[in-house]
Amino acid sequence: MIFGQESEILEFKKTTAETKDAVTDVVAILNKHQRGELYFGIKNDGVVVGQTVSGSTLRNVSRALTENIKPQIYPTVEMVNIDCKDCIRVQFEGNNLPYFAYGKAYFRVADECKQLSPTELESYFKKKRCLVSPWDSSPSGRTAEDINTNFLRSYIKKANDGGRLKYKFTNRDDILRRLDLMDGDEPNNTAVAMFGKNAPFEIQMAVFATDVKHTFIDIDRARGTIGQLVDIGERYVQQNIRWRVVRDGSPERTEIPEVPICAVREALLNSYAHRDASIPQINEVAVYSNRIEIYNPGRFPEGLTPEDFIKSSEKPVHRNPLLAQILYYSKDIESFGTGLRLIANECEAAGVRYGFRCGKLGFTVIFYRTEISGLGRDL
Repeated sequence: MIFGQESEILEFKKTTAETKDAVTDVVAILNKHQRGELYFGIKNDGVVVGQTVSGSTLRNVSRALTENIKPQIYPTVEMVNIDCKDCIRVQFEGNNLPYFAYGKAYFRVADECKQLSPTELESYFKKKRCLVSPWDSSPSGRTAEDINTNFLRSYIKKANDGGRLKYKFTNRDDILRRLDLMDGDEPNNTAVAMFGKNAPFEIQMAVFATDVKHTFIDIDRARGTIGQLVDIGERYVQQNIRWRVVRDGSPERTEIPEVPICAVREALLNSYAHRDASIPQINEVAVYSNRIEIYNPGRFPEGLTPEDFIKSSEKPVHRNPLLAQILYYSKDIESFGTGLRLIANECEAAGVRYGFRCGKLGFTVIFYRTEISGLGRDL
């Protein structure tokens, strides 16, 4: 029987004689994907051969993993029967990057392990520091007086209507604490970004005459809360794209945009949910003659591609986990890690070509425009 094929999160070992190599494989997978599975009793081509499994066998595998991987992990090690043969399944996960096997760090590349260089290790330590104290939950340096109570009240009503928060609005300070938006006596950065009277984020928008960033027809810039900027960006796109009119015999006509507006809004929401606040650039909306680009300062997760989130169940990478949680409560985002899939699905349903560009400092969602006949309104 062929059980499957090795991948970046799945590894096979013929017997527990390969336990030392298995420890290295587990570390490589953890450093790349933070979770995975490993089987003993399956050859690397996926053929199930089985092996003798006893209580001491399971304990020895578990001990090898817990004693030789640092920081320590606690995997699930169990006997499973595959094709009437006894095998060992190891399931593991961990976010305390980077992990080391026998004092060395490794990274998963396809179905092989690569030892991390000093530069790559430093990158992991930077990522770890960010996870320990992310921007979104850090104190803002503002006071509760800088929070707009009306914005907060409207947000709670929206979350109540969506069924994701059960408690009602009481007062500003109580709600901020219930939402984990206070750091001691200070609102954190998420509180200010979502509900601040003088929010820190901006958006820059422009319409260009051709398909290059040269001559612009219109340019604008706005500052506000994330909700305000998403609304502003969506409205700007709506006002500067073509619409076609569909008449079905009824008195009212239907106008259909050349790109799906719900996908545009999702791209705008993601551009703030995943932006890197340490990068001194602002979010951008650029309307060209042949495409629309929505840019956010924040590199795409290393080792992953947009297709990993569109075509598979890859776990989301939370650059701003608290901010994502707040957007989830209000149903601004549906669930974690599904934004790119929603964009792809909406564009495919509308017959609109889309794409992504992963830059050194930022990420861009691209909606391609097409010539449309029977236009209801134009630029």
